[in-house]
Amino acid sequence: MKWQGKRQSSNVEDRRGQQGPRMGGKGFNPMLIGPLLKLLFSKTGLIIAGLFIFFSLVTGNNPLKLIGQFFTGGDSQTATSAPYEGSARENEMADFSATILANTEDVWNDLLGDYREPTLVLFNGSVSSACGLASSATGPFYCPGDEKLYLDVSFFDEMERQLNAPGDFAQAYVIAHEVGHHVQNLMGISDKVQRLRGQMTQAEYNKYSVRMELQADFFAGVWAHHSQQMTQMMETGDLQEALNAAYAIGDDRLQKQQSGRVVPDSFTHGTSEQRMRWFKKGFDTGDIQQGDTFNANPL
Repeated sequence: MKWQGKRQSSNVEDRRGQQGPRMGGKGFNPMLIGPLLKLLFSKTGLIIAGLFIFFSLVTGNNPLKLIGQFFTGGDSQTATSAPYEGSARENEMADFSATILANTEDVWNDLLGDYREPTLVLFNGSVSSACGLASSATGPFYCPGDEKLYLDVSFFDEMERQLNAPGDFAQAYVIAHEVGHHVQNLMGISDKVQRLRGQMTQAEYNKYSVRMELQADFFAGVWAHHSQQMTQMMETGDLQEALNAAYAIGDDRLQKQQSGRVVPDSFTHGTSEQRMRWFKKGFDTGDIQQGDTFNANPL
């Protein structure tokens, strides 16, 4: 894939090297909870609280933050003292991800007149999003609450080692799939499906989840179709890399690999065959209107 030297998106938030939020804070001892509560509700505690509030009014500082620092011995968030320095491989994958995101922006801005560009959050270890806390083990995901894609680029190495899905275009497919979820969010599809969650059993809802994921695969194929027309970035073998990745993350293949058995009612993303077929359909047609997975029968 010829991606080097192409435009990189400015919609990237690099949180690599940042520690996730922790309960308490630096230096906080849980054994102090009882004595501190006793102090807080005593006459002395009320005087101390009053002094904190008075001081905050004079200095303009948040009294809750001051009280928190008093009890914990510092800020509740650990600041990174120096810029994060990733390995050469990790930094290359960060540049690659920003380049692919920029390419999806070009395609979807062209296809959708009112396209609102998402933000890509790069992290390692754990991350906080509007959808809650997540770890690297979660894998790449899109959060409609803040319209951000979350990615630990070490997942790309995991694709190669554990899933046998190597290749830069396989990695691009992963990013384009998450952008596909963003497109669904902009179209109002995500909200419609989410509202169904409390109206049916988990097995019934899983069927809608599968259709959501397959449509995101289709949108990834649509992106690849138009990206190739616009930039000619794809090389021989790239399409097969994406199809191989779609095959590798099919529910049936993953379940059989992990437990030796397949449970269709628990599928949430679709079979390997379905994922490959819907991505290929998007790539072959480039037509958004042909991606209605919710009314497709059979799926």
